[in-house]
Amino acid sequence: MNPPNILYLHSHDTGRYIQPYGHAVPTPHLQRLAEQGVLFRQAFCAAPTCSPSRAALLTGQCAHSSGMIGLAHRGFRLHDYRQHLVHTLRSAGYRSTLIGVQHVAPDPAMIGYDEVIPAHPAERTASNAVEFLRRASAAQPFFLSVGFTNTHRPFPTPAPEDDPRYTMPPAPLPDTPETRTDMAAFHTSARMLDRDMGAVLDALEENGLAENTLVICTTDHGIAFPGMKCNLTDHGIGVMLIMRGPGGFTGGRVCDALVSQVDIFPTLCDLLGIAPPAWLQGRSFLPVIRGEAAQMRDELYAEVTYHAAYEPQRAVRTQRWKYIRRFGDTATPVLPNCDDSPSKDVWLAHGWRTRPVPAEQLYDLAFDPQETCNLADNPAHVTTLEDMRARLLAWMRATDDPLLSGPVPAPRGAQVNDPHGLSPQEPVVQY
Repeated sequence: MNPPNILYLHSHDTGRYIQPYGHAVPTPHLQRLAEQGVLFRQAFCAAPTCSPSRAALLTGQCAHSSGMIGLAHRGFRLHDYRQHLVHTLRSAGYRSTLIGVQHVAPDPAMIGYDEVIPAHPAERTASNAVEFLRRASAAQPFFLSVGFTNTHRPFPTPAPEDDPRYTMPPAPLPDTPETRTDMAAFHTSARMLDRDMGAVLDALEENGLAENTLVICTTDHGIAFPGMKCNLTDHGIGVMLIMRGPGGFTGGRVCDALVSQVDIFPTLCDLLGIAPPAWLQGRSFLPVIRGEAAQMRDELYAEVTYHAAYEPQRAVRTQRWKYIRRFGDTATPVLPNCDDSPSKDVWLAHGWRTRPVPAEQLYDLAFDPQETCNLADNPAHVTTLEDMRARLLAWMRATDDPLLSGPVPAPRGAQVNDPHGLSPQEPVVQY
């Protein structure tokens, strides 16, 4: 059999809020994909902000190592676009095509895809992908990236079947009419995402490509609600990851091993027999898929440096513990890093702007999975705190984290909000 095709399906701001993860968000096509493939219950992004997350997945290294410490459309870049996955796959005989959103370069031509199909209008993304699959050649394996704007804000008006009266807001938020309506609108956006991803998956089958195509279905980070996207709790870094296809990604299995999106690149190298590039920082999880190991990592790491505004923070997560360290002197929420929404307005009305944010946070994920009880100052957990501090510092040193030398400046030309502001829509500072 020829090397498998690779279909990379990705969305904006979906977290794990889809049907296969048990949420009341009807996504039947993604449910079917999970029932045919492998669902990763403990998959995490490397950075809960759009460009850094995608860059980490596509270069196999943390955001500050790749150079993508902020948003591509605001002036941040990869150090070297030759580290993008498409260049390694090209050396193995793959032809690459981009359809829809990419978000790791201001101009997709910078990345190096063999073919770029315009991202606008966004409504054409699914149909463009379907058309590509109709004409796909069996002579050369393809890497097809299909990026959807859903479930990014602004959300559509809730559809009749997404009645706010019977909708539960996400876990960090209070149950109010405003948050219910906001979440109902997310449900409608998720339905649209599922419809479009389903059309692409159906086209794989209709054109006889499903059996020899590895599907990687994921998102960049948590949903765009307060305390979620751009936060290092699991609400921000937890992501959907469903894979189906050659290499053992079949059978409707559920995987509970810790997986970071930086592990996808080395897993592909392992699966395809490609020598892994020297810059990779992740590790292949094929041994877990093959049943040769229960886990392939003891911990994983995540970071934020810039989103709309500067908010330097780093985190380490094990199966049991989460440690978050904030840098700098900002001790209250950086509100421009939260998208404007009715849910944000609810928190602001209750004093969110002045609510203290601790410099260190330690959570016991067995007894506090919502990460609400900070144990960093609890004497009973000093040994755990010191261990997690040491893990994080060792990683920062090993990856040459620029935060070790102090505040990290934005690159020339970058557009950044005042961290003491209120909204990402406020005027920006140009560096």
